[in-house]
Amino acid sequence: MQNVRLDEFWEKDATAHEDNCFSPAARQVALGVLMSHECLFAELGEEGNPWGVTPPERLNELSRRYNDKAERIVGRRLLDENLPPAAEVFPEIRGIGEVFGGKYEYNGVSTWLLEGMHTPRELEAQLDKIDKMDLREFILPPNWESEKKRLFESCGKRPPCWRAMRGPVTLAGSVYGIENLIYLILDEPELAERFSDTIASVIRGYIDIMDAEAGVTEADRPHTFSFSDDECCMLNPEMYEAFGYPVLKKTFDYICPNPGDYRYQHSDSAMGHLLPILARLNLTACNFGPTLTVEEIRAHMPRTRIDGQLSPMTFMNNDEDAIIAEVRRDCEAARRTGRGLHLSTAGSINNGSLLTSMRAVMFGIQEYGQY
Repeated sequence: MQNVRLDEFWEKDATAHEDNCFSPAARQVALGVLMSHECLFAELGEEGNPWGVTPPERLNELSRRYNDKAERIVGRRLLDENLPPAAEVFPEIRGIGEVFGGKYEYNGVSTWLLEGMHTPRELEAQLDKIDKMDLREFILPPNWESEKKRLFESCGKRPPCWRAMRGPVTLAGSVYGIENLIYLILDEPELAERFSDTIASVIRGYIDIMDAEAGVTEADRPHTFSFSDDECCMLNPEMYEAFGYPVLKKTFDYICPNPGDYRYQHSDSAMGHLLPILARLNLTACNFGPTLTVEEIRAHMPRTRIDGQLSPMTFMNNDEDAIIAEVRRDCEAARRTGRGLHLSTAGSINNGSLLTSMRAVMFGIQEYGQY
């Protein structure tokens, strides 16, 4: 294993995250690679589905074993090993894809959102239906009130707020088809605009409904929202500005418009062509695909925290020399371009990524990421 001075590393990392990773007092690049529950199975040699449903009791037991190993290798316990039992979890509300006629289906590996519309006229009919929909009645399950009461009285729990979703292009591509969406924007721009407007309106509805269910007030509601829009790379800048950008702009303006609020975009794809547009949103943080460099992102987003740019495939292949080379590249770029790097994978951390690879990232920061 790489020779990492663990106590010194974590002492420096404690301040590296201050001021959204831009603090002039930070002594090294901030570490963002903190693994995930998906990585349990390969690390421990256990059978299981990283993207499926694992009973919380088993997940907690695996997490404790994983954390014991993590303490030895990276000096920290990384995963939550106190997930609540199923009896203490709120029933699922309907996903936003179902509002737009889609269907969530588990295929034995993961859950996919399947198309529910295929033609402009079918889309138009669904938008008409949404205009008349009682959104609260549609998204909350029949046992919602009784479960909400039970969980509050037995555990003191309130429902969570709703502050994250797949992005507008990914949502539209899932329920309508990405090629259909492209043709729609080109051939029927007014209907495409209506589709975009309705997505923004439904997002606002989800926010308001779940804030009310959580019992938060205007004074204490969280000023944050996160989008995960991998498929937005499929649109050229003109199409994205017409369809995707307005949804993010309206949502951020509604719930997190202030400088200190949290505005986040994840798109682990080739995002270079959309950087100038996304830069106008004043993102707090971003996570883009590995085809982009720290310098390219920073040129458009001087005060946005960059969660990246280590390739998830490099990380999952567990080639420590290759990992260190990419970490060195990104750390040196952060020193040249004014900090703000939260050294993470440029996309999801996948099962097969080992704790020794995380230690290699730490070694790279120790050697090349000192401010």
